[in-house]
Amino acid sequence: MKIVIVGGVAGGATAAARIRRLDEKAEIVIFERSGYISYANCGLPYYIGGVISDPEDLTLQTPEKFFARFRVDVRVRHEVTAIHPDEKTVLARNLETGEEFEEKYDKLILSPGAKPAQPRLPGVGLEKLFTLRTVEDTFRIKEYIDKNHPKSAILAGGGFIGLELAENLREIGMDVTIVQRPKQLMNPFDADMASMIHSEMRKHGVKLALGHTVEGFEEKDGGVDVLLKECAPLHADMVFLAIGVVPDTGLAREAGLELGIKGSIVVNDRMETSAPDIYAAGDAVQVKRYAIGEDALISLAGPANKQGRIVADNICGGDSRYEGAQASSVIKVFDMTAAVTGLNETNAKKAGLDADAVILSPMSHAGYYPGGKLMTMKVVFEKKTYRLLGAQIVGYEGVDKRIDTLAVAIHAGLSAIQLKDLDLAYAPPYSSAKDPVNMAGFMIENISKGLLKQWRLEEVEKLPRDGSAVLLDVRTPKEFAGGHIEGFYNIPVDELRNRLHELDPAKKIYVICQSGLRSYIACRILEGNGYEAYNFAGGFRFYEAALNDRRLVEDATACGMDR
Repeated sequence: MKIVIVGGVAGGATAAARIRRLDEKAEIVIFERSGYISYANCGLPYYIGGVISDPEDLTLQTPEKFFARFRVDVRVRHEVTAIHPDEKTVLARNLETGEEFEEKYDKLILSPGAKPAQPRLPGVGLEKLFTLRTVEDTFRIKEYIDKNHPKSAILAGGGFIGLELAENLREIGMDVTIVQRPKQLMNPFDADMASMIHSEMRKHGVKLALGHTVEGFEEKDGGVDVLLKECAPLHADMVFLAIGVVPDTGLAREAGLELGIKGSIVVNDRMETSAPDIYAAGDAVQVKRYAIGEDALISLAGPANKQGRIVADNICGGDSRYEGAQASSVIKVFDMTAAVTGLNETNAKKAGLDADAVILSPMSHAGYYPGGKLMTMKVVFEKKTYRLLGAQIVGYEGVDKRIDTLAVAIHAGLSAIQLKDLDLAYAPPYSSAKDPVNMAGFMIENISKGLLKQWRLEEVEKLPRDGSAVLLDVRTPKEFAGGHIEGFYNIPVDELRNRLHELDPAKKIYVICQSGLRSYIACRILEGNGYEAYNFAGGFRFYEAALNDRRLVEDATACGMDR
């Protein structure tokens, strides 16, 4: 059996190695357009920033090592230019010699990946306009920086690569601005959670110009002007396009394969395309979003590796199935860590789900053990069924292990309430006896039993301020004096029982504290004494972060510019 693979890296290289482990006699050929069969995409920004100093560390496998171990014929700098499904051949070109030739296959695997989105804007081809996707891109950027010593950069786009690149450019002393049309970075996060990412970026000197449409690029004064709709241009020594990626599926389209979202390759759960004996994996394929079955594009290394393994199993006579992706991700944002899994609240509601969320700010480990740091968690679930839909965490220590726990819980089909039952490891340096994941479960259980009624950030402006309701802040007088929401009355939680006579039992009471814990205790005191009380989800710290960010973003959108 002869297997031809178009594209290496995560999907293609994984499939090749797995096929060899299952079939020692198969003939395997990989065509890779770049000069590298397998490289660390996610490490590329860190080479530019000098965190990774040896370029060889970016290369996970060389063609020679891959052949020595797996007897796979790897042909780098070879581009497949056409697929002929009826003849079961591909047309390939040696990019170094220009030679063209046909290669027959019994099974074909497409792993072309994705390519940086290239908007049709004036100036896109400028020499000082860069994209970052391959090792070659990385070396070109690093060489340009080392030779020309640019002092400033503008990044058009604020996703994973954009943020990692911004951080690494700041670490080598460059002035960095991120500009994009959406009013928040990192769309996998809800806007309220993204506000804390924005704050960390600003804290480290990254300027954010959010809510702006880029209309083109012009060379000027030795650098590049980024032209903005209805605002003055931004200027920098170099510019990066980081507005996302699109599936690289021109071959599949020309071969007549069925295509889906943004031209991605449609596959079934065995990773089979619409053409016999042709499989596909990685960033170029349309998959299902786990748990809700919605079609999605998820360009991440983890799913690509799993898909490559499944393709190999099925080619070698197995029956492996891909159940879908949750898009579990984690990113370093200077000193902070941000992580997400499953659906955020915004996308859950867009998908027609009746979603709700709890927001909490636990310590990374036991409060009495030195060095603990706050994290903010948002756990999204479906009302009535309490199906666990997703989670977002922004913080410092322990963020990654909590998001992984929540990712497993979603995959296992646990309800949001069952998070309270998870038996998680505890020692003071690592966690609390009631782990943050357990705490989220306790809160959701309280909602299910009517012990916790919430009011949310989006309701702040709608609160009745005509005296028909009581707005109560239960922090200390010092905290209250340091900043509070207009119209709120201060009674510290520890004084509440003795001052109930100050509150009208006929009115609803909207309660807030710093993190949500003291206000919950206050709500239970009030409910126990016949009042109807609602607890603010997230606390004043969360409110203040989101509100300050909203003001800064709105100022920037109005050309005041966060720069």
